[in-house]
Amino acid sequence: MKQALATLTLALLLTACGGPVREGDTPATVEHVDLARYTGTWHEIAKIPNRFQARCVADTTATYTQSEDGRIDVLNRCRVEGGEYDQAHGVARVVDTDTNAKLEVSFVHFLGRQWFWGDYWVIGLAEDYSWVVVGHPERTYGWVLASNRDLGDEATGRIEQILVENGYEIEKFVESPGQE
Repeated sequence: MKQALATLTLALLLTACGGPVREGDTPATVEHVDLARYTGTWHEIAKIPNRFQARCVADTTATYTQSEDGRIDVLNRCRVEGGEYDQAHGVARVVDTDTNAKLEVSFVHFLGRQWFWGDYWVIGLAEDYSWVVVGHPERTYGWVLASNRDLGDEATGRIEQILVENGYEIEKFVESPGQE
């Protein structure tokens, strides 16, 4: 009982430390993203469950490659039931060129162009680019990605702090299984 009370107290304290999030506030993005350093393969560590990843059961990755036209090619891949892999190809474009921290992503290519762009905001990023926290202005989506699946306690604590400070409810995030 004492353990449960201590955990609840800590959770309430962390939420209070983040300050109240007023309606209309949006998550704060990082000051700058070096897109050349950001490219590569990222492993999904945690996410807010969403309909477009409903089939994914493990080993979810996102691979970003800069294209000549300045956009970023996106390849999302995950293992589905039965052990096979599913993948989705998309394109990201920078919306805020001062910071490169606000992007839009589209996975719908039709009649020679991309349709249905979705917000992709970098709200946390390790100095060494070993992990990233991706958010959404309405907090309906969120991901924790890492270049290596083993984050460690210090990084995990910092990521949780970023999520709380940006008005996310940590309990909405679920851990993403790695390779089995």
